[in-house]
Amino acid sequence: MRVAIYDTSLRDGTQREGLNLLAEDKFKLAKRLDSFGVDYIEGGWPGSNPKDKEFFELCRDWTPKNAVVTAFGSTRKKNIKAEDDANLNAIVASGVKEAAIFGKSWLFHVKEALNTTAEENLSMIRDSIEYLRAKGLGVHFLAEHFFDGYKADKEYALECLSAAVGAGAKSIVLCDTNGGTLPSSVYEITKAVCDAFPGAVVGIHAHNDADLAVANSLAAVEAGARIVHGTINGFGERCGNANLSSIIPNLKLKMGCQLSAGENLHQLTQLSNYFYEIANLIPNDYQPFVGKAAFAHKGGVHVSALRKNPGTYEHIEPEVVGNRRRVLVSELSGIASLSYKAEEYGIEGERDMFAPILDTVKNLEYKGYSFEGAEASFELLLKRSLGLVPEFFSLKGLRMIIEKNGNGSFVAEATVKIQVGDKVYHTVSEGDGPVNALDRALRLALRDVYPEIENISLTDYKVRVLDQKSATAASVRVLIESSGFGASWGTVGVSPNIIEASWNALFDSIVYGLYKSREV
Repeated sequence: MRVAIYDTSLRDGTQREGLNLLAEDKFKLAKRLDSFGVDYIEGGWPGSNPKDKEFFELCRDWTPKNAVVTAFGSTRKKNIKAEDDANLNAIVASGVKEAAIFGKSWLFHVKEALNTTAEENLSMIRDSIEYLRAKGLGVHFLAEHFFDGYKADKEYALECLSAAVGAGAKSIVLCDTNGGTLPSSVYEITKAVCDAFPGAVVGIHAHNDADLAVANSLAAVEAGARIVHGTINGFGERCGNANLSSIIPNLKLKMGCQLSAGENLHQLTQLSNYFYEIANLIPNDYQPFVGKAAFAHKGGVHVSALRKNPGTYEHIEPEVVGNRRRVLVSELSGIASLSYKAEEYGIEGERDMFAPILDTVKNLEYKGYSFEGAEASFELLLKRSLGLVPEFFSLKGLRMIIEKNGNGSFVAEATVKIQVGDKVYHTVSEGDGPVNALDRALRLALRDVYPEIENISLTDYKVRVLDQKSATAASVRVLIESSGFGASWGTVGVSPNIIEASWNALFDSIVYGLYKSREV
């Protein structure tokens, strides 16, 4: 069966708390959605704000390859003519060929929110669709609060759909606006609608307030819906909208649906990350299909089975959706995990050679080390144990001074003494904080010997207290993220002394960067 994907990331998705897109951002995302193969891109509400109006102006000279750009709006206001409604006229002026307008289908909303009669609401639906169709637009009718309305008064909810179908709506979309309907109810009600309107194209627009939006969307398709509304990464108001990043692969891979977007499924993870990047949001690592952890394995038993057959603990091959398998190393790891990681690093060897390394990892994790976010430190640990990492430099001495100057601000000064070969370098540097000063002093000492260090940047620094009960005597774990040579990596250090923990993580960071520069 053929299912169309209606993306509303640029309209409903932007209602997410903390998400703000410029018109140019929305235009970039629209182009990416079109190249991915979605059928519809809802660009916004042209009658509501200047930003959406600007977006549609940008779209005037753009001809999408796959998608139809639609404008969003509401049915006409009560007790006025459709041709006099500013919202409907803004849709027409936007230049789109198709529109999506929402209308009430729950008598509770008709009376309490619109403060009008049941008959006037039906007229508002008919008049709005007929007016837009007369202007040459295809119209999708979104029946707001449909499932709640159907459960409260089935006859009236169906009357609203009948008014839309009679006026020539291209599709009738059932909205779970409050996001609280169960999949069983969505299936039953959607099937009833499909049976009642056998010639109509039925759609589903689900919200995620009960964490059921994906399940509800799939249930609706099973019941006969042929258009699915949603957003990339589930962006949206409150708890979000139905997550297309999960819906699309489920429709394609699990339900065997024909999708235009399904042809580019291998680009799904990249598309998801692109949306996070443009929206300036931190990706959800635990998101199904596209998250960094979606195919990450930690337990040694799991990894052992995966090496024999990935299907033992993976429901699909990660590459199908553009993701990749990751094996994490921790105290839960076994020889299979270390052997897998060794192969990943290009190291071959018998299982017995990894037993001492596994003991070391478990002892370090007991002390508070964590290699899940610091794979560079683990790679160095593994390769050092096998004699594969050269000694780029060694620490001979370190001193840190924190002083408060005359203007009341604190200044950190770091002194480091390192040895490279038979030569000792002694440098001093100030910084905004201890780690910044330490980083500068180390770079100053190494830059003449290793000029490539200028390409290594410290991008993030995190500290976590491991045992709060020990108060100021507690050990801390420092995680440092660095980048350079087209890659990024994480390193870790643990100690009761925050300077020592920072030095250990910084040391690994620089050594790893120098080591990797040899491979570029």
